[in-house]
Amino acid sequence: MRLSTAFSRLLRLWGVWVRQVSFEGDRVVVMVVLRRRRLVCPECSFSTPYRHDIQRVLSVWRHLDLGVFRLEIRARLRRVSCPEHGVRVEGVPFARPGARFSSDFEDLVAWLATRSDKSTISRLLGIDWQTVGRIITRVGQEKLDPDRLNDLFDIGIDEVAWRSGHRYLTLVTDHQAGKVVWAAEGRSSATADEFFAELDPPPPGAAGEPEAAPQSESGDPARVPEDSPDPAGEVQMRVGERAGELRAISLDMGPGYAKSAREHAPQAVICIDPFHVVKLGNEALDEVRRDYWNQLRSAGEQQAAKRFKGARWVLLKNPADHTNTQATMLRRLRNAGGAVWLAYTLKEALREIFTAGLSETDVALLLRRFCTRAARSRLASFVRLGRTITKHREGILAAVRLNINNARVEALNNKVRLITRRAYGFHSAQAALALIHITCGPITLTLPHETPAT
Repeated sequence: MRLSTAFSRLLRLWGVWVRQVSFEGDRVVVMVVLRRRRLVCPECSFSTPYRHDIQRVLSVWRHLDLGVFRLEIRARLRRVSCPEHGVRVEGVPFARPGARFSSDFEDLVAWLATRSDKSTISRLLGIDWQTVGRIITRVGQEKLDPDRLNDLFDIGIDEVAWRSGHRYLTLVTDHQAGKVVWAAEGRSSATADEFFAELDPPPPGAAGEPEAAPQSESGDPARVPEDSPDPAGEVQMRVGERAGELRAISLDMGPGYAKSAREHAPQAVICIDPFHVVKLGNEALDEVRRDYWNQLRSAGEQQAAKRFKGARWVLLKNPADHTNTQATMLRRLRNAGGAVWLAYTLKEALREIFTAGLSETDVALLLRRFCTRAARSRLASFVRLGRTITKHREGILAAVRLNINNARVEALNNKVRLITRRAYGFHSAQAALALIHITCGPITLTLPHETPAT
C-alpha cells in the first residue's frame, strides 16, 4: 500500500485526495487536493465552476496529532467570486469557515472544554486559551439547533454572573427538556426582549419604513379623532405565534424579566419559584446575623463576636444536615434567644411552607400567617420580606398550583457557574455562551473516533 493511500484511510478526510506525505522535524505534513471541481463560497451555499484565481500561498490546517508528531494538512486553494460576499478562498469540507484547524480537532477541543480546565487543554493540545475560546464559538454556532425554540411551553428565565464587575448572562431554560435553549449577555428587560424577538422574528419586509400618515383630499395630514384606537399600540400588543404557545414563565422577583414577559406573552402565567422566596428568607436572616455581630464588635466583646462569626452556616444550613458541633451551637443560640433566634425561626417557618408538599390553599394560608409574623417581628429585613411576598403572592401561588419548580434550572445554573469559572480566561461573552450551549444546551458533541466512517 502506498503511503498516500495509507494516510488517506488513516485521516478519513472527506472530499479530498492525499497527494504527498512528508516528515518535517516534529510534524507530519500531508498535501491534499479537493475532489470536487466546483468552487463553493465558505460563507454561503453559492457554487460556481469558474474561479477568480489561485492562491499564491498554501492553506494550512492542524489536524489530530499522530502520536508525538503534530499533523498539518496543506492545500493550494482557489478563490471564488461570490455575488454576496465578494472574493473569498473556497471552502473545504473538512474544516469550518475561517478556521485553521480541522473540524475533528475543533470537536475534540470543544469536548475537552466541557470537562477540563484551560491549563489542561493548553498543555495537552499546545494551543492558548484565546484559541480555545474562538474554537468553542465556531463549534457552538455550527451545532446549535435552529429549531430549539420550537415547542416551548414552560420556560424559566434567570441570570447568572459570568465575570466579576456585575457582568451577567441571561439564561432561558425549557422546563420539560431541562436544557438551556437561549442565552445572552445582560440581565435587563431589553435582554429578555431579545429572546422574544428571536422566538418570533418579524416576517421579511415587516421592518421597513413606517406607513405614511393618512392625508385629506387637500393633501394635508388628516386629523385623527382622539378616541380612535392607536394602530401602533395594536401592533405592539400583537403576540407572536411561538410566544402565544407559552403557558408558564418562572422568574425571580426582579421587575425586568416580568415586564418583558407580560408584554410579549400576556397569556402566560408568571410563576415566582419558591426557591427564590426561600433564598430571600436566608438573606434576611443573614442580615440580622450581621447586625448582631457588628453590635458585639461595637460593644467591645471581641471574643463573643469571634465565637459568633462561625454561626452563619449553622443558621443557613438545613438542621437535618448539622454536625454535632453545629447542633451544639444552634442549641446555644436557642437558649440565648433574641433577634437572631427569632429570625432563624421565621426563616425555618418559611422554608417548611414549601417543603411539606402542601396544596395551594394551605400555602396561601401559611404565607398570610408568615407575613403577619414577619411584620410583628420588627426585624427590618423580615418586614421587607413580608411586603415582597405579599406583592408577589399570586406568582408564588401560581408556581405551587402548576408545580413549576426551578430545581432543575438552579442545578443548570450551578453547572453554568462552574463552566464560567473555568471560562474566566475568555475575553468575550460569546465564547462563554457557546460553552454553555455545548454543555447545558441541546448540543451533543461527537468525538472523531465515534463518527462512523464514510
